[in-house]
Amino acid sequence: MPLEAGLLQILACPACHAPLSDATSADEPELTCTGKECGLAYPVRDGIPVLLVDEARRPA
Repeated sequence: MPLEAGLLQILACPACHAPLSDATSADEPELTCTGKECGLAYPVRDGIPVLLVDEARRPA
């Protein structure tokens, strides 16, 4: 289930406060930080973004 556009506009990366983009694939929905130095990817579980730095992954 994709996130609402209004929700995506107010969410920010908890590590660097940059906006997040919806990088949802069919297998693993996630939100990706748009900050050039950060770039963390946060999982979305059951339609709920998990915005915890400890749960984020660094994209390759």
